[in-house]
Amino acid sequence: MIRQQSFSRYLSSNRTLFSRRASNTRRRRIAVATLVGATVLLAAALQPAKAAEGPASVPGAASAASAAPAPAAANTPAVAEEMVIRTMGPVSYVCGGIAEDQRAKLAEKEKNFNIGILFSQGANSEFIADVDVKLTRDGQTVAEFRAGGPRCLIRAPEGSYNIEARYKGQPKTIKVSTGTRNAQLRW
Repeated sequence: MIRQQSFSRYLSSNRTLFSRRASNTRRRRIAVATLVGATVLLAAALQPAKAAEGPASVPGAASAASAAPAPAAANTPAVAEEMVIRTMGPVSYVCGGIAEDQRAKLAEKEKNFNIGILFSQGANSEFIADVDVKLTRDGQTVAEFRAGGPRCLIRAPEGSYNIEARYKGQPKTIKVSTGTRNAQLRW
């Protein structure tokens, strides 16, 4: 016959496994772990929302755009330094080009895209951003996004597309075919 041994020899003399002090300690640890877990989940849930809103919505992400002598720098929002390629169905796109380094990055990426468009305004062709873009083909919407910069590169299946853009409530439309990399919409 095996004799059971007490747990009390493993615990300090003033604490037992089911003492009030041990229960309170466990409750505190569970509460702290719950708070840490909730914070991590909340942070993870907010991260994709920021990415979906685009780089212009990231607080404190002002780049060299405000210091660059690019045309109409006052009319363009603060943009994160890294331009993200986004995909919507069969279409991928990236927008940027306010600062000189962004224009250079877009020029490097241009060979991977088959449509390019530039948004500007006025007689001096000042760059603009925050343009709502809708890409349609045969009356069907293929992609919709907000341009975070004046230059957008688009990769789409071969064919002709209508680009419907809206800036400050004013619509503009242009018809482009794949292979067109220098289309421009001016308000």
